[in-house]
Amino acid sequence: MVKLDIITTRGGDGGETSLGDGRRVRKDALRIEAIGAVDEANAALGLVRLHGAEDAMLSRIQNELFDVGADLCVPGEAGARLRVADTQSARLEAEIKEMNAALAPLTSFVLPAGSAAAAHAHLARTIVRRAERVVVALAAVEEVNPAVIRYLNRLSDHLFVLSRRFNAAAGGDVMWVPGATR
Repeated sequence: MVKLDIITTRGGDGGETSLGDGRRVRKDALRIEAIGAVDEANAALGLVRLHGAEDAMLSRIQNELFDVGADLCVPGEAGARLRVADTQSARLEAEIKEMNAALAPLTSFVLPAGSAAAAHAHLARTIVRRAERVVVALAAVEEVNPAVIRYLNRLSDHLFVLSRRFNAAAGGDVMWVPGATR
């Protein structure tokens, strides 16, 4: 378990931070950018949870995003370190399938709007997409667990379907009307 007694260490005052294996890297390193984007996604999920719906599922996903961050903070194969597993992505896929089965088929693209819960889920989805792009860029230059990329990809789909579920309970999605303002 993690034990944090001291929060202000001054270790990052020179523009570097420590990875989980103790190595020091610049705070603008691509790996740190990826970890930060995952952290932002997690904070956005905290906003979704304010609405009270699907709290147990969202709580689990927030915990899993910490798993993603833990995986990213220790590059390479580090023995018994925590790694994201494809079973986590499979669980998201099963939830997507279950939620989507109750929704009307789409007839256009969905605007990121509607209920407050749906709008927050859309915001979280876009942040997860950014995290996924940064992790893909990182994987092009450093070793990354491929299950992390799959998890983030599934999570953005999950949040899209969840936003639709929230909107279905609140009157429906806000649909894009191509050229409506011409």
